[in-house]
Amino acid sequence: MNELEVSMQKRWMTALFLVGIFVLSPSLPASADERRDSAAMTRLIAPISQSVKKSVAQVVTGGRPVSLATAVSSDGYLLTKRSELSGDPIKVRLSDGRMYSALVSAVRRSHDLALLKIDADIPLTPIELTDSSPPAGSFLVSAGRTGRPIGFGVLGVAARRIDHQGRLGVRLYDDGSGRAVVRQVVENSGAADAGIEPGDLIVAINGLQKRGRDSVVEMLGGMFPGERVRLKVLRPTPLSGNLVNLKVMEMQASIRDFSQLRETENDTKVNGPRSVRLSGFDKVIQHDTVLDPDQCGGPVLDLSGRVIGINIARAGRVVSYALPSSLVMTELSSMLQEARSAR
Repeated sequence: MNELEVSMQKRWMTALFLVGIFVLSPSLPASADERRDSAAMTRLIAPISQSVKKSVAQVVTGGRPVSLATAVSSDGYLLTKRSELSGDPIKVRLSDGRMYSALVSAVRRSHDLALLKIDADIPLTPIELTDSSPPAGSFLVSAGRTGRPIGFGVLGVAARRIDHQGRLGVRLYDDGSGRAVVRQVVENSGAADAGIEPGDLIVAINGLQKRGRDSVVEMLGGMFPGERVRLKVLRPTPLSGNLVNLKVMEMQASIRDFSQLRETENDTKVNGPRSVRLSGFDKVIQHDTVLDPDQCGGPVLDLSGRVIGINIARAGRVVSYALPSSLVMTELSSMLQEARSAR
């Protein structure tokens, strides 16, 4: 055991004692030093987060931070959360404060991952992923760009699937002639914000002609929260007598998570800001670290300093999801190959 591991082990004996008091004795009021977010606790877990400081960056687009990114190769590639990226230029701020432009080199929609390549000939310090799977109840540390831990939590649920719940926010029916007609528009949905109205006919999605309700539902069902769709809509406009004119309209609409469409104002206050995409993952681990949406994309470590996953979504007030390192390693290999072969 090296000097760093010994130091970490001593610190964690103290940390586990304090957290044990907090977790196992919920009836007792926690002192300031016993809270997970206390300054004392932050000092105890700081060495773990510091160990990956050079491998964590911040992604900025549209003039604001949107996520973290994790360096995965020495030649300038980083992984981040795809759904938080917009069409605006991307900047990456490294741990030392330097900022560089970056481009998306590969994506994996099913896992909400984007591989970025910085526009600079500088070496990065890649993260060292491990395929270990910590059991439920394990303590986890989420690392930030500056080396300061951004969160400390407990793994609550082992790796599992989170079903896809992306919705445009319309209810449809067939008009009898093979066309999909909007019966209802869900409040606060992407469809509502785009201006879709009951009675509109959806005839094309992303440039592809669609006939009938089932065809439209099938294509929309393959879209993930955070993605945008181009819709061609025909809107009936009454003319004189019994005549009707079909006005052709082009619209851009966002796909949103179904749980957010059902969220009340009180739910929003309790949960706080959540990730644009928080469902449709083949395999994630769940932990109770309190993260902001723009803190996803960075590494999650166990008490030994091993990187066991990449944070991918804030799903609730104390519900965060991370992609297991074993899954990330599998996807990363093909993503890097794809990106390098395209250069």
